[in-house]
Amino acid sequence: MYRAPVDEISHALKHVAGLNKAIEDGRFEDLSEDLVDAILTEAGRFASDEIAPLDEGGDTNGARLENGAVTTAPGWQKLYKDWTEGGWNALTGPSEFGGQDLPIMMSVAAFEMWNSGSLGFAIGPTLTVGAVEAIEKHADAALKAIYLEKMVSGEWTGTMNLTEPQAGSDLGALKTRAEPVGDGSYRIFGQKIFITYGEHDLTDNIVHLVLARLPDAPAGTRGISLFLVPKFLVNDDGSLGARNDLQCVGLEHKLGIHASPTCTMVYGDGSFGDTPGAIGWLVGEENKGLACMFTMMNNARLHVGIQGVSAAEAAYQKALEYARERTQGRAPGHKGEGMSPIIEHPDVQRMLLTMKALTGAARAICYACAHAIDMSHASEGEAAGTWSERAGILTPIAKAFSTDIGVEVASLGVQCHGGMGFIEETGAARYFRDSRIAPIYEGTNGIQAIDLVTRKLPLSDGGAVAALIAEYRDDAEAVRASNRDGLEGVAERLDAALDNLEATTGWLTEALQEGRKAEALAGATPYLRLFGLVAGGAYLARGAIVGGDGDDAAAATRAALARFAATNLLPETASLRATVTGGSDTVAAAASAVFG
Repeated sequence: MYRAPVDEISHALKHVAGLNKAIEDGRFEDLSEDLVDAILTEAGRFASDEIAPLDEGGDTNGARLENGAVTTAPGWQKLYKDWTEGGWNALTGPSEFGGQDLPIMMSVAAFEMWNSGSLGFAIGPTLTVGAVEAIEKHADAALKAIYLEKMVSGEWTGTMNLTEPQAGSDLGALKTRAEPVGDGSYRIFGQKIFITYGEHDLTDNIVHLVLARLPDAPAGTRGISLFLVPKFLVNDDGSLGARNDLQCVGLEHKLGIHASPTCTMVYGDGSFGDTPGAIGWLVGEENKGLACMFTMMNNARLHVGIQGVSAAEAAYQKALEYARERTQGRAPGHKGEGMSPIIEHPDVQRMLLTMKALTGAARAICYACAHAIDMSHASEGEAAGTWSERAGILTPIAKAFSTDIGVEVASLGVQCHGGMGFIEETGAARYFRDSRIAPIYEGTNGIQAIDLVTRKLPLSDGGAVAALIAEYRDDAEAVRASNRDGLEGVAERLDAALDNLEATTGWLTEALQEGRKAEALAGATPYLRLFGLVAGGAYLARGAIVGGDGDDAAAATRAALARFAATNLLPETASLRATVTGGSDTVAAAASAVFG
């Protein structure tokens, strides 16, 4: 059974990502180290004791649709009620509407534990938190007054409605339309697919944020507006009124996250009300809806990245427990009678260490990204811009690298179980199935790589990436200067990996400047992995020399893991460099020859 690794999370949050220094510098009012510890401990307890025990049932029972109503798995209504009564949905919400105004770092850390407990459960609140941010930043005062307090508390949930059958990653192709009524409201008509928690029985109202086109809207993404469309209209006194003209007409049968209802939503088919059309209100400006939605999407991308970490951590714990109990063969040096626990076999040790190192690397990247976002909000002027650029660079890496790692680690978890990993009763396969969606939704990982290469490398004429690389160089030098036992060779291997990152960054920048965009894009995905490996390796190295005296068992563990990662994971950066700089021009030629 999953147990939240609160101590590891706390160390990465405080000492690697930088929360402690921010608290010491007074960046976050009313937040102390003691309060951080209390929040992490209770969030971990809730994840371990309340959420995780219901994950298997959520997977096997799933969500069910009957007569337009969705029923969640047994126990989930109480679970959600207990979760909201604990104040968890309000963790980072604006205080004006009942939130606690805590930094995003705290949300990401807590959501790691809740997602490890159950990805199917935590994805619902993830979207509500993102919807709150979008409404708070872009909606008018009247909409905020009606909806935010109940969404911040979790009494009402929120959704994101982007995708249509013909419009997936290319939102410029969407056809859902919005017609002005004349009183400030609009009638929405169209179909949306893949809407997470679009219908459920956890709350009595659901607030949909829907992308649609106005009648005179320009073509493509320049003509998209954002609308708030509630399941139930709200009366002047705040009570729920008539059912809005929208409904769930189908649930997807999915590879994983079965407990999460993934809905096909229809707006304005005349099923409810006297006049067809779901009533909605404009959020932000006309034809500027995509910019508003990106507020929610950027929040969601980091929180999806942490889903990858969550799946990886849960899969690692499951595999570690099994490896300690399962006996097979006799490992080298095994003493005593009978077979060895498979954890004594070097190849199983290699798999488990790879799982733990990759998980720790991805965790630190996500926390560092959250820290950059928080610092951009807590700073002013040039400093705010610098932190914003840092967050911009780390967001696609946090989303893509971490979710790729989630699948990779969950797959290794199945492998550690051997044949039993392929059998559902062990639970190892559940993490593999659940993790597979994360590299796809909230912008596929290929799109994240394109974003990193084409939009983030040029920030400040390349200065933003150069500053991040320089920081990682400082980490290597700090390891070298520490002379700490157990870190032999780490600085040198990190330096070599940084050389690979720097050279590849330069090659891609030159390719873009020379108009060789196809070559740059062909190398975008391996480049993102290269960046993720270097960043993760640097953060693991940093974690090995900060926040401990070097003598305790936890510090020794961090040092051993940093050295393992430097020796076994960072060498991959050389082959990734070769793939980007020497193989990108072969993609088009091979595609022409193979695909015609």
